[in-house]
Formats: sequence, C-alpha cells, structure tokens
Amino acid sequence: MQHPEIPVGIDLPTLRDTLTAEFPDADITVARGTGVDDGDLTGLGEAVDAARESDIVIAVLGDRAGLFGRGTSGEGCDADSLALPGAQQQLLDALLDSGTPVVTVLLAGRPYALGRAVTESAAIVQSFFPGTEGTHAIAGVLSGRTSPSGRLPVSVPRGPGSQPTTYLGARLAQLSDVSNIDPTPAFGFGHGLTYTDFAWTDLAVDAQEAATDSEFTLALTVRNTGGRSGTEVVQLYLHDPVASVVQPVQRLVGYTRVELEAGESRRVRVTVPADVASFTGRDGRRVVEPGDLELRLAASSTDARLTATVTLTGPARHVDHTRRLHAAFTQEPAAQV
Repeated sequence: MQHPEIPVGIDLPTLRDTLTAEFPDADITVARGTGVDDGDLTGLGEAVDAARESDIVIAVLGDRAGLFGRGTSGEGCDADSLALPGAQQQLLDALLDSGTPVVTVLLAGRPYALGRAVTESAAIVQSFFPGTEGTHAIAGVLSGRTSPSGRLPVSVPRGPGSQPTTYLGARLAQLSDVSNIDPTPAFGFGHGLTYTDFAWTDLAVDAQEAATDSEFTLALTVRNTGGRSGTEVVQLYLHDPVASVVQPVQRLVGYTRVELEAGESRRVRVTVPADVASFTGRDGRRVVEPGDLELRLAASSTDARLTATVTLTGPARHVDHTRRLHAAFTQEPAAQV
C-alpha cells in the first residue's frame, strides 16, 4: 500500500448526521421502523408513536447496495416487483396514517411504486445512491437552503407490477385503452419540482416549413413567478406523427437549465437541425423524411407546456455519422414590456 496511514473504506454520514447539522436546534427522534428487506415490523409501533409526537416525519426508505444478491439493488440484484423491499410500504402507510406530514426520502437504486404516498406525502425526494455527499445534499434540500433542480432520468411507476418502461415506447405501449392496466407513470421521465414556479409564454417559430437539409428555430420566454430563485429545465421533445418506420411517441432531443431570480425572465431559443428527426429506415440507412414534425417544449415527458408544428419539405435525405445529433439552446434577457 502506498498510503498505509489511510484506513480502508469511506466514512459516510447518515441522513440523521446531516440533518442534525442542518437543524442544530431541532429535536430529532430516530425510530428504525423496519429493515431494508427483513420484513421485521416489531419497530412499527415505536415509529408511529414517534410520528404522532412530531411536527414532521422524514421517512427514509430504499435499497441496500450490493452485488449478486448481497443487496436489494446492484449488479445481479434483480427484482420481480417494483414494490419497496421488505415491509417498507407497510411502514410508509402507517406513517401516513399517523396524521403528521410525511416527507418521503428515497435512497434507492431503482424507481419504486409508492402506492398512496404518491398523493399523500407532503413531499417526495428521490435520490439514486447519491454517493459520499448525498446526505449533505438531501439535508440542504429538505431545509430549503438549496433549491432542488434535478429531473428524473427514468419514469416512476404507478403500480408495483409495472414492467421496466420508458417514455420512448411506441404508441401501443402508452395507451390504456388496449389494456385494463393503465401504463401511465406516477411521475414521468424528466419530472422534477423546486421551491418556486415558472411561466412559459410567447412561443415563436421562425418558419413553418424547413428543408430536410436545413434547420429551424423556436423561442419562448420563461419567467420565475415565485418568491425565490430557482432553476427550470426546458426540455424539447420531438414527435413524428407519420414515418415509414414506427417511431417512439416522442424523443428528448435537447434541454437547457434556466436559472432565474424571483421575477426574472429569460428568452430561450433553440435551433433544431432537420438531422435530429432522422431515424433508421427500412433499408438500414439513417434518413430524414419530409412531413410534419411536432415539437413539444415540456417540463417533463408527461408535461408539455408549448407545442409547435414544423413541416419538413423536399426529398428524403440519407445522413451519416456527420449528422447533427442535438438541438442547440441559447438564452438572453427577455424584453421588458
């Protein structure tokens, strides 16, 4: 060993440690409730009693990291259900029944269905094994010292029997009228809230038509309508309603983070190359086809705010590895009116 004075391992602070530092004057009571996956409910009563005597409950749930069966999430640790491991859902439901506001915090390796907690939690904070500084970050979000600005990289399922799914699914994968099971997620890909609100207005398109070898530009104004600073994430999704090969209902083709003080506005412009609409055709070559495209400026894959239609014109055009893969965003102060 080159550094024998350094012990093996990393000292990771628990969320209790970081919350104690974040709220030095608070009286924090910790009750185990249950283990990650042991199904033990002997501590349930103590946890509920502590909840009833508290002003707020922070329910910390999730996974134990591991490999090949030594954890509940990690390589070789598959799950046959997207319910929380062990008896965690029973604990969460009991805490919700306590009558005290519950903030559900997830330290997990996969998205879990949360049952009634989706609508009954005072707030939900999702983290995916956040690393050595993760509990410090969560404490800062819970205290309000930091405005959260993360967005979901996956969809959170509504029910535990949902198969791993993606917002990129074809239309049949996203319609509830072809099945008695509604596939709509509880929270869609790209979803995320913060401590302020934003208004999206004044959508403009530079051209209603563009050649299959050109580009077009959209612009919108984003305004922070709340009382504190925050970051909005403007996401651009492409919907191709008619193509020679079945396409996903929508594809994320670009995004930008817009940091705004309370009351501040920003004009956001996005230039979209026609290449972005390319797909692998029936002959195995990448092609841009003429026809209508729907551009959805959205806060998530399930929350489109502004929509525009642009028609690509001219012949179908094959593209190679030099194609432009992403939409390009720019920002400038919005004009005052």
